[in-house]
Amino acid sequence: MFSKADIEKYFIAEKQAGMVFLIIGMGAIIVALIFLLALKTSFYKGMAMPLIVVGLLMGIVGFTVYQRSNADRTRNVYAYDMNPGELKNKELPRMEKVMKDLVRYHYAEMLLAIIGVVLFFYFKNNAAQALWKGVGAGLIITMLVATASDFAAAKRARPYLHGLRTFTAANQ
Repeated sequence: MFSKADIEKYFIAEKQAGMVFLIIGMGAIIVALIFLLALKTSFYKGMAMPLIVVGLLMGIVGFTVYQRSNADRTRNVYAYDMNPGELKNKELPRMEKVMKDLVRYHYAEMLLAIIGVVLFFYFKNNAAQALWKGVGAGLIITMLVATASDFAAAKRARPYLHGLRTFTAANQ
């Protein structure tokens, strides 16, 4: 049976995941800066591009999730007892959207990873195009990390969403 403890558990895990996203994002930016400032070859400059973009996105998402998790947890635990309709009308649709968004992200990440593979192998033996080979390598690495992170988020969200559905159905 879905309980306040399930809500607490989900949002605590979400907050921890937000911090992990933030750390991964900042780590990607640091690695990209090392590539740009220390290694300076075209290949590493190419790798730095997706690392910076994805690092910024993951850092922003991680920070946002980390910042809002406590308020979300408090609001939903309160709603469990005092206003179950809020779980049905706000939290359930929010989580359904989150799950749909994770599927969309997965497809986008797979497309970008495929583009990375194509770039890497197309320019693999072309030294004059090492930048594009680096972009390909960077896309492959960042999309694999992003996909793994999103799979973990979906795995964490599925039981919470199921609990919300059963709770709201029982409290109509």
